[in-house]
Amino acid sequence: MPTAIIADDERLMRDQLRMRLQEAWPELQIVGEAKNGEEAVQLVAELNPDLTFLDIRMPGKTGMEAAREIGDGSQIVFVTAYDQYAVEAFERGAIDYVLKPTEPDRLKITVDRLKERLDKPQVAGSVNDSVSAMLSQLAEKIAAPKQKHLQWIQASIGQDLRMIPVEEILFFRSDEKYTAVQTAGFEALIRKPVRDLADELDPSLFWQIHRATLVNVNAIEGVTRDIRGRHLVLVKGRPEKLEVSRSFLHLFKQM
Repeated sequence: MPTAIIADDERLMRDQLRMRLQEAWPELQIVGEAKNGEEAVQLVAELNPDLTFLDIRMPGKTGMEAAREIGDGSQIVFVTAYDQYAVEAFERGAIDYVLKPTEPDRLKITVDRLKERLDKPQVAGSVNDSVSAMLSQLAEKIAAPKQKHLQWIQASIGQDLRMIPVEEILFFRSDEKYTAVQTAGFEALIRKPVRDLADELDPSLFWQIHRATLVNVNAIEGVTRDIRGRHLVLVKGRPEKLEVSRSFLHLFKQM
């Protein structure tokens, strides 16, 4: 009977993959589980499993680093949440993959491929021979530094477009259609909602204080409360008072 180990630093992900594998491939024996790449390498050496399901990103030794050490010791199946980066590389290579969270239909395709490969032992060498080339592709995309935070905002002022350095922006405030970009000297408009801006701006420079408001930390003059008990941010040089949602009050405990 075929054997496998699962390596993932998230216990719930290991549990889910094990359950899905039991449903899709009852004959497969899961003989061990690892929380990181180092444990995965040790288990392969001890148990000699036919298959090793490796999460790409784990603390310490990553799945990619573990795969290099495992080499031909076991057929590698990468487990990844980074489908937008990885699928093209996987589809062109001999190594298979499982996307997180595990979907039964996609896992069935992987299982069918793995069964075919295990029936043809000579394929195993070509599978593992492709590890280095594929890891090089993945390392450039998945392991690359995250995209830099926004440095400029392109916004409309009447019929004109202006490039505004983000450090000059005091706050962003959205309504149903537009987001106002407020600087010390003028207000401009963009169509990008606050929820998207929050992901793209440096969180140490801009705090989200409301679902519709982001404020430049350096522009905060203080925080006050009105007669209704609401917390309001005072902005340097501006008359506006920006309401703070209860879920964001923790940001001001350090002030």
